[in-house]
Amino acid sequence: MIELFKIGGETPDSNYLFMGDYVDRGYYSVECVSLLMCLKVRFPNRIHLTRGNHESRQITQVYGFYDECMRKYGNSNVWKYFTDLFDFLPLTAVVENQIFCLHGGLSPSIETLDNIKMLDRMQETPQEGPMCDLLWSDPEDRFGWGMSPRGAGYIFGHDISEQFNHANKLNMISRAHQLQMNGYSWCHNRQVVTIFSAPNYCYRCGNQAAIMEVDEHLKYTFLQYDPSPIQGSKDEIVGVNKRTPDYFL
Repeated sequence: MIELFKIGGETPDSNYLFMGDYVDRGYYSVECVSLLMCLKVRFPNRIHLTRGNHESRQITQVYGFYDECMRKYGNSNVWKYFTDLFDFLPLTAVVENQIFCLHGGLSPSIETLDNIKMLDRMQETPQEGPMCDLLWSDPEDRFGWGMSPRGAGYIFGHDISEQFNHANKLNMISRAHQLQMNGYSWCHNRQVVTIFSAPNYCYRCGNQAAIMEVDEHLKYTFLQYDPSPIQGSKDEIVGVNKRTPDYFL
């Protein structure tokens, strides 16, 4: 997180749009999400946060955030307050009517941006349906829709992305959700870009991270960065549970 703001610029001088997964699979989820929420309160028009699939009661009980809260506070109150808050996070965002931003991907139940506005998003993420799809789906090199190996959401092909962008007059879909070794990756004839801003994911993947910087003319560049040199190994971090949940694609 320190490196991200060094590379992208300090608040409030830079605007930020984060696309979910603020907790789990790290030793400092509480500090990470607390910082982002404090920045949102302090600079509400500069910091924007959409929901990821890990902003969920069910998922955080499996992948680390619940255990971290219990370890640091001795009870589940902090976990409950944060997971209640997650229900209020928006699912998607649109930059200047051109760049559609979300955590996961598209849904066969959603054809237009107006369909998203009609969703009842103030709830725990369902295990199926359009809200689930927006947080869990992934693009693939294929045609049409397919079942996701994640067990939630769908995989979707280049024709689906092109159709959605054309119908909604969008230039691109910007999303997160999948580890990228270089921090970002294009697919679907540059209709979709995946941006991953967690370097050395799970303290073992060795990946770079990236930010997509967009100027006032909607020209974009990718800023890549490595882990902070002060990041310790898991053996140097005192008081953590050594069990790290397995990563799944």
